[in-house]
Amino acid sequence: MAITTTKSAFWKGFRDSAPFLFMASPFGFLFGVLAAEAGLIVPEAFAFSLTVFAGAAQFTALQLMQENAPLIIILISALAVNLRMAMYSASLTPYLGDAPMWQRAIAAYFIVDQSYALSVVQFEQEPEMPLAQRVAYFFGTNGLITPAWVMATALGALVGTRIPESWGVDFVLPLAFLAMIGPMLRTPAHVAACFVAVAASLPASALPYNLGLIVAGIAGMVAGAQAELWLERQKAKAEGAK
Repeated sequence: MAITTTKSAFWKGFRDSAPFLFMASPFGFLFGVLAAEAGLIVPEAFAFSLTVFAGAAQFTALQLMQENAPLIIILISALAVNLRMAMYSASLTPYLGDAPMWQRAIAAYFIVDQSYALSVVQFEQEPEMPLAQRVAYFFGTNGLITPAWVMATALGALVGTRIPESWGVDFVLPLAFLAMIGPMLRTPAHVAACFVAVAASLPASALPYNLGLIVAGIAGMVAGAQAELWLERQKAKAEGAK
């Protein structure tokens, strides 16, 4: 169905995001459960998701809070985990950069993996979309995901302490991250970053306050950037040899 108005752009983004409910809702519920087990009450877990709205960063911060890590370590670790959002923002700038400041500020809050992926695909497929329709589509992609994430968190926190420990719910977390990583390994640079980060995380796991996460993340980013540069040089050489 062709996008003809700002309203239709919003509802198309709304519909396109529907399949992601099957990931966001259970993930948000899991965060609520773990937050309750960590001692957060329902309003605190709800506020955590509402203000931070970043799944991976929330799980990282929660784990460090349980370990009584210093506040600065919690903040740096959460920022490191969510550093990809800066790259998402830069990628969306050519499409949304001319929007009013207040719209860009709100959009920055709503940038998540799902909204970014859907929006970039849509904008590349229809490069002639007016700015107002692009903004509306982007916000539409969050029309379901945002309330589902926040409400699932509250529900998880509400029932979290009632779930038997024998269920091993916390084991779902690493499985969820593995499921998220797989589809992201799209280029050799991504693969290089992933394996270097994994290799670095093993010895770095001995560092206190989960600092190994930051060390592994930096190592992975450096490796990915170097791999990207090497691939670009090889491509340039191949084109020059023709």
